[in-house]
Amino acid sequence: MSQGKHAEARELMYSGALLFFSHNQQNSAADLSMLVLESLEKSDAKVADDLLENLAKLFSLMDPNSPERVAFVSRALKWSSGGSGKLGHPKLHQLLAITLWKEQNYSESRYHFLHSTDGEGCANMLVEYSSSRGYRSEVDMFVAQAVLQSFLGSKAEEPHALAHVRVQNWRPACDRECDGSWQPSQGSPTAFVPDSLLLGLWDLQRLPVKLTGPEQRLGSRSVNCCPMAGELKGFLCLKNKTSASVVFTTYTQKHPSIEKGPPFVQPLLNFIWFLLLAVDGGKLTVFTVLCEQYQPSLKRDPMYNEYLDRIGQLFFGVPPKQTSSYGGLLGNLLNSLMGTGEDDDTEDGQEDSSPIELD
Repeated sequence: MSQGKHAEARELMYSGALLFFSHNQQNSAADLSMLVLESLEKSDAKVADDLLENLAKLFSLMDPNSPERVAFVSRALKWSSGGSGKLGHPKLHQLLAITLWKEQNYSESRYHFLHSTDGEGCANMLVEYSSSRGYRSEVDMFVAQAVLQSFLGSKAEEPHALAHVRVQNWRPACDRECDGSWQPSQGSPTAFVPDSLLLGLWDLQRLPVKLTGPEQRLGSRSVNCCPMAGELKGFLCLKNKTSASVVFTTYTQKHPSIEKGPPFVQPLLNFIWFLLLAVDGGKLTVFTVLCEQYQPSLKRDPMYNEYLDRIGQLFFGVPPKQTSSYGGLLGNLLNSLMGTGEDDDTEDGQEDSSPIELD
């Protein structure tokens, strides 16, 4: 059958599916929807916005609890990838995410947003998700996981969305150049950061961050000190740095429970902000200091250090961890019986909880 015949038949089946949906004939409509997909697959039709919108429309009309919907979205994403082996076209992921957001299926919506390029839409959804379903104490964790995961899929040299952010009321925990007269403005949060972190970020590595305001000095321990002025794991895992920055910036600006920053009251948000800057610098020293200084916050979710292991490999040249050929409880038992020698390497001064192997 020619491409023209396929297109005509596909349009007829699409119109028929919409008609069945309008009369709540779910089974018949789902059957025609699957035939639409079959036509796309057999005709080798090129991925186009109008076709993606049609597929998303059919998906939105299906019963959310029907098994046909699961099969449909799986085949639709596979077709939209164009045989590249990827997880589906970003545009289709975005359209699916919006539909699921409207249905308040936040967890699945989040998954599809992470595979789209719509960072702003993802952030707005996360704000609603956190406000309606989460605890106030978890507002930072909603965006942190999204940002971290986004870093783990191609490295792209894109301008950093946070590179020109103004940092207010930032004071190091100890600074010899500060005469003690610094005071935060009324109602503003105060963030204290270890000297080693400031040294690592602005002195040792000279990250491409511009802090606006008087006494602007990069590579110095004092960054406009008197007065001091100058999620998140998901997009990074997908190597989508631009979307990760947009998600973080939009989420922190729009969430009603987050005070204006940076710096933020929540240490985990400060960690994500620093991490986004550090990824652009690509310096292992900065990444190492960040992970060490923010371990108390990172221990809130056991997955964070796993994400950071992968981020270290992708962006900072950290070698992969050496894993045993045996896994789980059996693997631990066999390793202990055979003596892998790992215990000997961690004597006197080495912490077992280090998130990244640097050597």
